[in-house]
Amino acid sequence: MKMLIVLLCFTLIAINANAQTSSGSDEQLKSLALATQAIWDAFARGDAAQVAELHAPNVEKYFGGNNVILGRAALQKELAEWFKTAKVEVLVKKIESTVFAGQTAIQTFIFSIKSTPKGGGKPEIINGRAMLVFMLDKTSPTGWLCLREMTQEAPDNK
Repeated sequence: MKMLIVLLCFTLIAINANAQTSSGSDEQLKSLALATQAIWDAFARGDAAQVAELHAPNVEKYFGGNNVILGRAALQKELAEWFKTAKVEVLVKKIESTVFAGQTAIQTFIFSIKSTPKGGGKPEIINGRAMLVFMLDKTSPTGWLCLREMTQEAPDNK
């Protein structure tokens, strides 16, 4: 229950943010921006292995209800299946806030992704808001690994 209250408070703070807020040095912000861009680029190329490599081995991703992905291998498998059947395009990625705390960074952003079936069919637009927790890690090609993600429906004012 305490965790639910903390998440609710954080969500209310994020909703009331009018522009991107951030803590951290310019160097930290640039470093994290390169890491997140590497994830988006790999995602847009349909490179499930690269996306997975930019996540911690014990990554946890929560997409609502029972839609939970646990671990890097499960993430790679899920993405490979999606990329095999659909062309995925990132339409919107708007950072709302970035906060650094020691060796971690927490970032919230609005996204819009277009998923077009490769065998033909109507494209689907997926709109959401995500909160990601990154950790510094020397084994990462970018210096950062995504450790946790929680996604919810996007606000109306994308």
